[in-house]
Amino acid sequence: MALPCPKCPSSRFAPAPSSLPKGQRRVASPASVSICSLERRSFWKWVSPGSAKSRHWNLVSMQEAAATAPAPVDPLKEAPPKELENGSLKNFSSKQYQNLVGLSDGEKDSTVSITVVGASGDLAKKKIFPALFALYYEGCLPKHFTIFGYARSKMTDAELRNMVSRTLTCRIDKRENCSEKMDQFLERCFYHSGQYDSEENFAELDKKLKEHEGARLSNRLFYLSIPPNIFIDVVKCASQSASSANGWTRVIVEKPFGRDSESSAALTRGLKQYLVEDQIFRIDHYLGKELVENLSVLRFSNLVFEPLWSRQYIRNVQLIFSEDFGTEGRGGYFDNYGIIRDIMQNHLLQILALFAMETPVSLDAEDIRNEKVKVLRSMRPLQLDNVVIGQYKSHTKGGVTYPAYIDDKTVPSGSITPTFAAAALFIDNARWDGVPFLMKAGKALHTKRAEIRVQFRHVPGNLYKRSFGTDLDRATNELVIRVQPDEAIYLKINNKIPGLGMRLDRSNLNLHYAARYSKEIPDAYERLLLDAIEGERRLFIRSDELDAAWSLFTPLLKELEEKRIAPELYPYGSRGPVGAHYLAAKYKVRWGDLSAEHYKG
Repeated sequence: MALPCPKCPSSRFAPAPSSLPKGQRRVASPASVSICSLERRSFWKWVSPGSAKSRHWNLVSMQEAAATAPAPVDPLKEAPPKELENGSLKNFSSKQYQNLVGLSDGEKDSTVSITVVGASGDLAKKKIFPALFALYYEGCLPKHFTIFGYARSKMTDAELRNMVSRTLTCRIDKRENCSEKMDQFLERCFYHSGQYDSEENFAELDKKLKEHEGARLSNRLFYLSIPPNIFIDVVKCASQSASSANGWTRVIVEKPFGRDSESSAALTRGLKQYLVEDQIFRIDHYLGKELVENLSVLRFSNLVFEPLWSRQYIRNVQLIFSEDFGTEGRGGYFDNYGIIRDIMQNHLLQILALFAMETPVSLDAEDIRNEKVKVLRSMRPLQLDNVVIGQYKSHTKGGVTYPAYIDDKTVPSGSITPTFAAAALFIDNARWDGVPFLMKAGKALHTKRAEIRVQFRHVPGNLYKRSFGTDLDRATNELVIRVQPDEAIYLKINNKIPGLGMRLDRSNLNLHYAARYSKEIPDAYERLLLDAIEGERRLFIRSDELDAAWSLFTPLLKELEEKRIAPELYPYGSRGPVGAHYLAAKYKVRWGDLSAEHYKG
């Protein structure tokens, strides 16, 4: 299918900044500026002077943007009329709707319509709607917005609001107006039932969206909280029947992005039949975690770290993900993917790319993603002898019997899908040549934790090595970035214990977020949804980045499945397969999360 001309005002696709016609300028609408936007970033005006040959960017300060932005007003403080029930405004003219929401004559406003496709599913109920409410609660959503749930289930607006209200919570530090804010948010939530492959049903949705948007510039965001096998059907229908006629249209795609290189490429081709790359926001919620986003700040804004960030000083890097529970009824979904596809190929590999990338030219999304792609393309494809897989078995502890993976009724009998994997990866470039990057991910382990551990090299000719005995690893500095839970960054250093003797100890220089900051840490989905609304792509995955990631893991996955390699069994609640320790030892590494000192952090 041919794409509409991106420069045509009537096109369903909004032009990218680089494709605006000469002489035009792009300026953020004051009505669309949220309080949160002012805090997050500066505003840009894109200007193309009539006499100049080249286009250029002018920075507009936060103060100027704040001065032009009107005070936030909630247009729906009162309960909406009955005609709003079931999302319909068919009895209202555009003029009546403008009066309803408090628009003055001639006011040129924009609006954002957010459609959660798969609104009746667990992800939507537990993550997406609560994240949208949190953004509204913090003043981060635009002044004018509407949220629609779309799914096959028959449901009224009232039933959707009742379902959503059960999962909403307020910030700990702002509970005084919680119920009032919830009511205001729910008044903006509507529902439309339809089939995922029906252009007619999406055309009906489009009609309802237009009724709410009125005469404003309409921007539309679709969140696909659905299985990947129906992504393309939904994108086709939304693109052809429910895209914005005068603003932008964006689509958030939830993982998994295929099962291997071939299926991922097929999915990308299918999406690009109806969307351009800039409209596709592939979400990996781990990239929205506070500590993951802080990773580049820690490295690039602290002189003490950047010079050490190389093979010359770093001995190994560990990326660890562990859960203390099993599949618990979700084994049917998990068995089709396994721990490598579910965690390692996306979450951990994305963190690795952010950690290891070179300094980008700027904080622009494309500059950052370019550097991440370079890292992925420099990595060796995974070899079977650098991988250990495992599967948890039944175990009795404290009189309680925990089930095996294959005891889950949703798991096929005799399944050999791994619930644990450990791998050694290498980046063949000048900065990281020879440094092992060890990944470990598993379910039903002894603790729930996600962290990055950077173990530095031993001090050459250490004057105090006798004080540490034969175990020089105890004298090694280690930087730990704990992503979850109990977020923290701490550096392990050696120091002298007070007293007349020369006794050394190991201590932590600790930034414990809960102790340092009273403000509640936002959920990752809040950050990523806000970025999608604002068009910030830095934390989303580009198609070439996805291709490079799959190329590392696809040969290994095919070999595991073709040879039907059985996973090593480990007890539920244990520290994982013994083979993981041998893999680390092969590269003279000790897993940092298993030492006694780990629990002091």
